[in-house]
Amino acid sequence: MAVTDKEFLHYSRQILLPEVGEQGQNRFKQSHILIIGVGGLGTLTAQYLAAAGIGKITLVDGDVVELSNLPRQLLFSKEDLGANKAQVAAIKLMRAYEGSEIYCYQNYLNAANTQELFCSQISKFDLLLDCSDNFEVRQLVNQQAIEQGITLVSASAAHFQGQLLSINQQISPESGCYHCLYPSDMSVSQTCQTIGVLGPMVGTLASMQALMSLNLLLDVDVLKPSLDETTAKTKINGNQLLGKLFRFDGGKFTWRQASLLRDPNCSVCSA
Repeated sequence: MAVTDKEFLHYSRQILLPEVGEQGQNRFKQSHILIIGVGGLGTLTAQYLAAAGIGKITLVDGDVVELSNLPRQLLFSKEDLGANKAQVAAIKLMRAYEGSEIYCYQNYLNAANTQELFCSQISKFDLLLDCSDNFEVRQLVNQQAIEQGITLVSASAAHFQGQLLSINQQISPESGCYHCLYPSDMSVSQTCQTIGVLGPMVGTLASMQALMSLNLLLDVDVLKPSLDETTAKTKINGNQLLGKLFRFDGGKFTWRQASLLRDPNCSVCSA
């Protein structure tokens, strides 16, 4: 499925990048991304991905729009109060970005429906994005990512702290998973609801999550002629991001990076 003339014009600034080109844009067009959680992270990440030309996006969330969401969940407005977030986001994204098909699942992810959702749909997904703000949901998403062998890109933001990591142990078997970092018996109570957050803090992590996702999809060689008519070869090595843990301090404007190593005693990825 080649890029059409209209698509070439629409996405021309992306296609100009030698790391993207028509081949990369076509890869975006053929991709399907599953996003768990349609709040501050999920709405902004989905908007960036739809704008980039991702062909299919599935949104999962059972929550409704509340007044306290509006300072950081910029896709929503007062007219959306009380409506399901996944449904509202799907309608607005389809209206704004005709190059993307948007699907919504208007339920919270839980142990009862996780298997049904993933087993019926997983073969259709190229990436799994965890944008939830619930520790139990994060563990469920991580477990399915490991069991199904799909690349997981997980982000979180609260107070002035943000975290981003990507996982696929089939490609990077020595790297750990979310459960290696946060075992199920660990208490993680710091969320936006308990300690607050600024909108731009969430937006920073959402932008990085979207960028990491596009980099992972672009893990291919792209050929482009250089100015002197020779052939230049560039590569986005998205897989080098796997197993890396990035932490952002929004108060100090500093990034830290560490390798997330596999825990040999992890009950999820080393069982």
